[in-house]
Amino acid sequence: MKGRVSQLSAGAAVLALCSLAVFVGITKASPAVGVTATLLGRGTYDGFNVRSNPQGSIADFRAHSTQPIDVVVQKHDFAPGSSSGWHQHPGPIFITVTKGQLTFYERDDPTCSPHVYSAGQGFVDTGDGHIGRNETTEPASDVAVAIAPVGGAFRAELDAPGPYCSF
Repeated sequence: MKGRVSQLSAGAAVLALCSLAVFVGITKASPAVGVTATLLGRGTYDGFNVRSNPQGSIADFRAHSTQPIDVVVQKHDFAPGSSSGWHQHPGPIFITVTKGQLTFYERDDPTCSPHVYSAGQGFVDTGDGHIGRNETTEPASDVAVAIAPVGGAFRAELDAPGPYCSF
């Protein structure tokens, strides 16, 4: 009987520690605040190897995947003063600002330099970790095209603040 009580006590202690770890992980994460994400589409693509004509109007674009991948398209509406939270993606992500102005910071940038994009501008992020912020008093939006594993997550939360930024 005494051994059974000890096993139950040990099990309860392990469960409590696991619950605490999950709680700490959630509270340290950096979720989006003031950003509404709308999934526009997700499609699975078989492996491929494409390249534009190097002498054509698109200068030597290349894309390659040996296995199937998902391409995820999402719209994000940013309220004034909002933030996407620190996060990363499993692969590259193509971001186009469609309204207003957004500022992005890369997680591994020791200078915490802002990269400001206005409507009509875009950039390709490696997926290693960033935060998007609307540092203006006007609403802003972007459309993101992310590469992800088939059926898998296309965003993972990172702890805040970033290692080089105070937010």
